[in-house]
Amino acid sequence: MALTSCGKGKGDELKTGEKGDRKVTLNFWTFWGSETRRPIIEKIIDDYNKSQDKVVVKHTFLPWGDIWTKNIVAIAAGNAPDVIVNDINTVSTRAEKNQVEDITKMVEKDKLKDKLLPELFKTVEHNDKVYALPFVTDTRLLFYNKEMFKEAGLDPEKAPTTWEEIEEFSKKIEKKEGNRFTQMGFYPLWGSFGADSWMLNADNGVGYFTDNFDVQIDTENKVEALQWIKDYTDRLGAESVNMFASEFGSQQANPFISKKVAMIIDVATFYTQLRDYGKDVDFGLAAVPEFKKGSGNYSVGGGFVVEIPKGSKHKEEAYDFMKYLTDKEAQTYWAVKNFDAVANIEAMKQAAEDKELDEKSKEVYKFTIENLKSTKMAPRPIWGYDIHEVVGPHIDNVLLNNKNPKDELKKAQEKVEKLKK
Repeated sequence: MALTSCGKGKGDELKTGEKGDRKVTLNFWTFWGSETRRPIIEKIIDDYNKSQDKVVVKHTFLPWGDIWTKNIVAIAAGNAPDVIVNDINTVSTRAEKNQVEDITKMVEKDKLKDKLLPELFKTVEHNDKVYALPFVTDTRLLFYNKEMFKEAGLDPEKAPTTWEEIEEFSKKIEKKEGNRFTQMGFYPLWGSFGADSWMLNADNGVGYFTDNFDVQIDTENKVEALQWIKDYTDRLGAESVNMFASEFGSQQANPFISKKVAMIIDVATFYTQLRDYGKDVDFGLAAVPEFKKGSGNYSVGGGFVVEIPKGSKHKEEAYDFMKYLTDKEAQTYWAVKNFDAVANIEAMKQAAEDKELDEKSKEVYKFTIENLKSTKMAPRPIWGYDIHEVVGPHIDNVLLNNKNPKDELKKAQEKVEKLKK
C-alpha cells in the first residue's frame, strides 16, 4: 500500500514544529479495538502524524456500548474529544441537539462533496449545513449457492430477480424428512435484511421517512411487503425458521456456509466469512430482488462518520485530520485491509484493483461498488430517533402474534406522526 509506517513515542505531543511552536494534540475516539481494525486505524493515524509537523493525533479506544454516551457526557462537561467516529444515520439529531460542530465553510472550500458518495453525503447535511464527513458504509447483496441451484435444476448463473422468483426458486431447493426441513432455499429475515428493509425495497427505496422527513409507514406497498414476510413465515413454519436461524453467525456452522440454505441477503463483508470458513462454497452474487419487475433493486446501508464534537478547542486541526481520513490514500488502505466500502469514490475504485486482493475478492468488491448505486441510507430526525422502538412492536405483532399488517402499520404511522408534533 501507499501508506508508510511510522512509529511515535509517548512524548510526541511535546515536539515542536519548524517554527518552534508546540504541536497541537488531537484526541480521537473510536470503537475500533479489535485485533483486525485497531492496527489499521492506528497505522493511518501514525501516517498522518508523520505527514505534517503541526498536530499529533492520539487514539482512544472506547467499547461500542460506551463511546457515544461518554461523548455526550464529555461535551456537557466541556471536555469533548476533538474527533469521534459516530453513527451515519443520526448526524441530524446531533446537529439539532448542538452536539457537533458545523464544518460547512471548510468542506465547501475544499470541495469535498464531489469526492464522496452522494447518498452518504446527504446524511451529514442538516438545514443546508455540513456537520460530519462520511467515512465508511455497507450494502446488502444476495449470496446464492450455485451448487445447490444445479441440484435443484436451476441455472447456476441466473439469480432470482423478483420477490416472486426468489420464492419459486426456494421451493425447488427445499428438502424435507417427514415434517422437518433438512435444506431450505431462503427466508426473508435471515442475514441482515430486516422487515424495514423489505418495506423500503417495496416502496421505491423510501423507508419510514422521505428525504423531507415526512412519515411514510402506512403505505400500500409496505403493507404488502409485511404481508409477504408473514405468509412466507407461515408457509415454512416458525419452528423450522427458528431451528435454522439459531445457527447463523457461527462461522462454519452458518447454514449458508454449511450448505443448508441456498440464498441469503447479507452485508457485502459477509464474503470474508465465506473466504475464511467456506472455501468450498461455490457462490454467486446478485442485487436484492425487486418487489415487482421494474420496481428497483433497492438495498439498504449504514455506516459511520467522523465529526467534531461541540466544544473542541482545535476545530481547524480536527477538520484537517478528518479530511485526511476521508481522502483517497487513507480510504484505499482502510478499504483493502478491512474489505469495507468507503465514502471516497476514487478510493473504492483503486481498492477494487489493488494487488492485495485476489480475483474473487476483486469481483465481490466491484459488485459492491455497483450495488451502492441503489443503496439507501436511513437518516432519522431528532423527533424520530427511536423510530425502530416505536414501529418494531407493531411488526412483531404481525409476524409473531398474527395481527393484520394494515392495522399495525396504520397504528405505527399514527404514533410516529404524534412524535413529530
